[in-house]
Amino acid sequence: MPSLALEQANTIASAAIAKGRELGLKPLCVAVVDAGGHLVAVQRETGASNLRPQIAMAKATGALGLGVSSRKIGEMAAERPTFIAALAALADAEIIPAAGGVILCIEGQKVGAVGVTGDTSDNDEICALAGAASAGVETAG
Repeated sequence: MPSLALEQANTIASAAIAKGRELGLKPLCVAVVDAGGHLVAVQRETGASNLRPQIAMAKATGALGLGVSSRKIGEMAAERPTFIAALAALADAEIIPAAGGVILCIEGQKVGAVGVTGDTSDNDEICALAGAASAGVETAG
């Protein structure tokens, strides 16, 4: 079964931040988690606010936990706010219902997720996708 290597996670985080610099975005924070939702890599640009690591983690772990991108979770929150509120109340449930968290796959298998935060949610997602592509990792959800 494929897994996410530390080198790949660092590449994803670095490339996501590089995409943000290329686009002239606000300072970003990127978190990459493995298939179990455990932190593998986190990078926070100078100037990114102090809650950004937790937000990036919540985008990644929420996507992984629900099996869909954090963008889809945002859509679910609009359609079924009570459901998402109930999920957020679960012990250790970290979910941010906004774009920027995507599931990572290798050979069709889920191996983790990446969460990006710091700019608009749409821009965060662009950077997350760019990070994954840079490491040769597929995305799903």
